[in-house]
Amino acid sequence: MPGMVRLSLLLQLLLSLALSLVSFTTATGEDQFVYSGFSRSNLNLDGAATITPDGVLELTNHTVHIKGHAFYPTPWRFRKSPGEMVQSFSITFVFGMVPIYSDQCTDGMTFLISPTKDFSGAQTSQYLGLLNKTSDGKESNHIFAVEFDSSQNTEFNDIDDNHIGININSLTSNQSKSAAFYDDKIGMFKNLSLVSRKEMQVWVDYDGETTQINVTLAPIRVAKPSRPLLSATYNLSTVLEDPSYVGFSASTGPINSLYCVTGWSLGINRPAPLIDITKLPKLPHVGPKPRSKLLEIILPIATAIFIFIVGTTIILLVRRRMKYAEINEDWEAEFGPHRFSYKDLFHATDGFKNKNLLGQGGFGKVYKGLLPVSRLEVAVKRVSHESKQGMKEFVAEIVSIGHLRHRNLVHLLGYCRRKGELLLVYEYMSNGSLDKYLHCEEDKPTLNWAQRFQIIKGVAYGLFYLHERWEKVVIHRDIKASNVLLDSEMNGRLGDFGLASLYDHGTDPQTTHVVGTMGYLAPELARTVGSSGMTSSLSSGR
Repeated sequence: MPGMVRLSLLLQLLLSLALSLVSFTTATGEDQFVYSGFSRSNLNLDGAATITPDGVLELTNHTVHIKGHAFYPTPWRFRKSPGEMVQSFSITFVFGMVPIYSDQCTDGMTFLISPTKDFSGAQTSQYLGLLNKTSDGKESNHIFAVEFDSSQNTEFNDIDDNHIGININSLTSNQSKSAAFYDDKIGMFKNLSLVSRKEMQVWVDYDGETTQINVTLAPIRVAKPSRPLLSATYNLSTVLEDPSYVGFSASTGPINSLYCVTGWSLGINRPAPLIDITKLPKLPHVGPKPRSKLLEIILPIATAIFIFIVGTTIILLVRRRMKYAEINEDWEAEFGPHRFSYKDLFHATDGFKNKNLLGQGGFGKVYKGLLPVSRLEVAVKRVSHESKQGMKEFVAEIVSIGHLRHRNLVHLLGYCRRKGELLLVYEYMSNGSLDKYLHCEEDKPTLNWAQRFQIIKGVAYGLFYLHERWEKVVIHRDIKASNVLLDSEMNGRLGDFGLASLYDHGTDPQTTHVVGTMGYLAPELARTVGSSGMTSSLSSGR
């Protein structure tokens, strides 16, 4: 009998040990999962979170000021062994926000990695069911999250009410941007609305070696874009505990909304498995709320007042826009560069204030700017009214570089014309112009020979492309140190094509007068008006 008791105890001990060994998913064993719908999932749910019969994970319901959570049932080891760095991982999921009232939504949801599934102390509303006023910002949270926020809270320095952010232990994002995706077909970001009641797919990728975090967004059924919306460097080995849970949190504020997830996958040290889009359940349909009788009485009165105000405003705006209308001529459609609105450029440069002044060229001042939607840093060349060159150089610049694309040329992103003002928008070169390094201006460091050789090669590559590789020959004619710009990797790029000459291959260029900077011109230009690719090559040698 004692032997049977000992055998029973031994079996219980072995069973307990086996359960403890499988209580988490290890990266060396089962290192991935995929859900294409959640009908048969065993997710851990709490709060308002539920799974509908057709497999939609609803983190909230039709109630205000609530929160909900959903977690993969077992924790994950993100390190191969204790003390090692967090490994690379990739996560993708399909989600949708379904506001009860069209385009009206408060607060939002997060994807998170946390050492615990217990968020009973988290608050609703702006805290997204993730933290509370006391715990926000504490390093002891050990939380990495990506937020999808449909409210702008000044408490957390939110940029707007339609943004995505990377959060570490806090609801104040380390980095955030307005919801958008990179359209590879047109080569630019396109805005998205988080509260559009449409499904979107998110990819969260972490590189364990470079510690780079990328967050990419796209509408459902659009392939993963080549450029992420958010890209930040942060060592998650200093944040995540091992093992940790992966899951979602969401909360509502004064306006109830549904925050839904329809598919989810994860891979450690490998890409996240593909979600079968064809098997995903549909987002729930929410109809508009019936109007109250009071609203039916007030609405006609308010409409009449609104029409009067709008009519008056339109009249004033039309007069103002006619006064400040931008110039738009037929020849502009031929050259192709993107046209910016003056309003966007005005806000990007903070009203062309002197604090953003980068320098003054031959025919205009150059300002640093940050485009309001794409958050892209640019350089805006504003041609001064008193310029003697003005329109002719503006047209030359559009013609010569509107279609040019080369790694050693400063790309023209677009332009604007407004009354007597001419503006060119370039990509921003963070290290400025070469002359500041050669003349040791602004405390610039001395360039070593390797850097100088790299810059020279870059200028040569750019000239070779202008002279030989593009469909037309472009002669720069004003290559000097101030027109050689340096990008973040100290690569030389040719800029300021205001004096460029454009002609077909095999045709001698004809000009009417000598242009350029004395000391950088080929000698024959002092006596003749002809130029060739060799004139630019000679200038670059000086």
